[in-house]
Amino acid sequence: MDALLIPWRNRGMRTRLGCLSHKSDSYNDFTAILPDKPNRALNFEPQSRRLSMEEATRWADSFDSLLSHKYGVAAFRTFLKTEFSEENLEFWLACEEFKKTRSTTKLASKAHRIFEEFIDVQAPREVNIDFQTREVTRNNVQEPSLSCFDQAQGKVHSLMEKDSYPRFLRSKIYTDLLTQTQRRLS
Repeated sequence: MDALLIPWRNRGMRTRLGCLSHKSDSYNDFTAILPDKPNRALNFEPQSRRLSMEEATRWADSFDSLLSHKYGVAAFRTFLKTEFSEENLEFWLACEEFKKTRSTTKLASKAHRIFEEFIDVQAPREVNIDFQTREVTRNNVQEPSLSCFDQAQGKVHSLMEKDSYPRFLRSKIYTDLLTQTQRRLS
């Protein structure tokens, strides 16, 4: 009986995996990634209600330009989800938010939460950093300061800038966004 079930299970698994491998990185409707309401948690400077073509093309000038714009972050997050690597951006954003912490009592709990979620071995959303950086960060979190994640955040930023960012600029998500923005302005 089990021998009869195994091929069926394998076929079902192949079907599910096939669907994932054919997942498109294209978005025809960008309303899901371009929110109308400002995201206060990200605390970016006020932007116009709609994305301008100038701003969208400026994202190709530098990775930091992309990260400084709320719609750039939203589009990049959407792209990273297609690659199953959004934890890198989420960690970077968590560190940026952590640096704004003014309460020393909240500093320790936030530091431990970020470490357990992103840095610790087998963390639920573990980022890809080397052993030495992980250990430096582990030691920094024992007596947290606003800079305790700087080394790990820098490594993740560099990884995204060198690896994911160039693929994002070539992705259908970004090119479709440029096309849709251009069409809206025409």
